[in-house]
Amino acid sequence: MTTEKTAITPATHTTPPAKFSHGVRKGNILQVAGQVGFLPAVEGQAPTVAGPTLREQTLQTLANVKAILEEGGASWDDVMMIRVYLTDTAHFAEMNEIYNTYFEEQGLEQAPAARTTVYVGLPAGLLIEIDALAVLG
Repeated sequence: MTTEKTAITPATHTTPPAKFSHGVRKGNILQVAGQVGFLPAVEGQAPTVAGPTLREQTLQTLANVKAILEEGGASWDDVMMIRVYLTDTAHFAEMNEIYNTYFEEQGLEQAPAARTTVYVGLPAGLLIEIDALAVLG
């Protein structure tokens, strides 16, 4: 028995710039591709970064991940793994503060997801990227 693989693209997101999906669901597994701090899509306009600060970009990035989770029928409680990609090791403590506050406000009913943080290069102006893996009930 095969389960269909479905691409997930919320209305807030533009078409990806290459041959990939913002999210993919197969059965009870939902993988969210790496998201950055782009503001919701405006038809006919290039993506715009939420702002120059780590706080602005982190909060928008988490909102973008959440939009894909919800479009795929999931919530933060379904997330098993989160990967955070930072461009600067000096941002780790600040990102943790933003991250902790964000998830305290989400009202999680389940244990928080596992998380890995790595340091990468991203296009100019982008400070953070986040992906997530959810397993639905």
